[in-house]
Amino acid sequence: MTNIQPDDATYLAQQVAKGAVSPDELLDEALARVAAMNPALNAVVLMQEQTARDAIKAGLPDGPFRGVPFLIKDLGAEAIDFPSHSGSNLLENTKYTYDSEIYRRMRATGVVTFGRTTSPEGGVGPVTESAVYGGPTRNPWDVSRTSGGSSGGSGAAVAAGIVPMAHGSDGGGSVRIPASSSGLFGFKATRARFPDGPAAGEGWAGMAIDGFLSRSVRDNAAMMDACAGPDKGAPYAAPAMEMSYRDAIARPPRRLRIAVCDTSFTGAAIDPECKAAVDATAKTLESLGHTVFPGCPDADHDGMMRAWTRIVACGTASWILNTLAAKGREMQQGDLMGVARSAVSFAQGISGADYLNDVNKIHAYGRQMAAAFDTCDIILSATLAEPPAEVGRFSHDRDDYENYRVGAGGVFEYSPFCAAFNASGQPAASVPLHWTESGLPVGVHLAAPFGDDATLIALCAELEQATPWAHRRPAMLTDYLA
Repeated sequence: MTNIQPDDATYLAQQVAKGAVSPDELLDEALARVAAMNPALNAVVLMQEQTARDAIKAGLPDGPFRGVPFLIKDLGAEAIDFPSHSGSNLLENTKYTYDSEIYRRMRATGVVTFGRTTSPEGGVGPVTESAVYGGPTRNPWDVSRTSGGSSGGSGAAVAAGIVPMAHGSDGGGSVRIPASSSGLFGFKATRARFPDGPAAGEGWAGMAIDGFLSRSVRDNAAMMDACAGPDKGAPYAAPAMEMSYRDAIARPPRRLRIAVCDTSFTGAAIDPECKAAVDATAKTLESLGHTVFPGCPDADHDGMMRAWTRIVACGTASWILNTLAAKGREMQQGDLMGVARSAVSFAQGISGADYLNDVNKIHAYGRQMAAAFDTCDIILSATLAEPPAEVGRFSHDRDDYENYRVGAGGVFEYSPFCAAFNASGQPAASVPLHWTESGLPVGVHLAAPFGDDATLIALCAELEQATPWAHRRPAMLTDYLA
């Protein structure tokens, strides 16, 4: 059924509800697209077609996405029916005895989940190039480029039109980086907006959160509404929203004060294409009646990123050492790639007191970033300092975890914006508003005060209406549909 166009999930669910297409037919088409495009992308893994067919036969929940094909990231989202590698040979074919709360809530929307999407080992990195998948995940807009990380498989799958929306997670930009790299919309909600249980109370000292990559703002809004709220026993919860995400996008936001940063937050120059994306968006916002002015948040960005790097090293060491203990053996050749292996070594030099000091630094940074919104309502920047990187540039086959993150030419120089809002817990989004002359997507980044998700997503919806992007498709998908 290649005549089914890659419309958003809301549209496809409407077609199912009208009887114009069946869930089985949509799944057939999604599987056909996997067969056609996944060999070039390496984005969709661990497919469970029979599980999906059985779910359709049993009767799907009557949610907002009933019958729509869906994929979950191969990291987190634990589910009995979906084994996982979590991007690592050490965790290959892990089977779960429980369904995570986030998966339960996604399933209740009526989606037809049929597989997982690739992630880097342990979710660390702005690219998705894990040995367990036999090679890197590539970008549908240019297969020599990365689709981003750590939700890079989800980014590639949605950009290629395999599914209209996919699950991701974001601990340092891992939804927004693939959104920017793949020409999609990605939203990181306020800290603790979604459940982490039962496997965890929080991820990376509260910096990690689930999220979604989509072609439309409305799809993301509806899925976030369905998943929002703490689970039983959560250590803390996000403040209640003044309205739902869907209600927020039904009306334009009030006219806002928008601070525009067309450098990195530390003042370093960014790629001219990324600067052009910021400048053009600022003009669009001004034309919509918002007040636009230069401004970058005054905070200890370098100190935050070093604290982030140490906290994530400890988190990486924790899952690796716990896995080895559960297996009852020492680390073996081929268990881990270099970045994860060196993160364990790096973490061994961090004491408990050091770790708590780093958490305190993150909290202090959150207060600095809160103060940054005293004079504005929104901070606008690029999502990345460059267009999507070439495959191999941030390979995990290197034994220098700290330098990989914060050294010269490292991840923080490439992605200097996203982790700031994981550390602060504030909501942030990447919006696909620019493409380079060579056809590479470049996202713009918008962030709002803690808890003000409604204003942020309303502004994203207003930009979507003012500068639509749904018509843009990579040649790979256009050729498939021809």
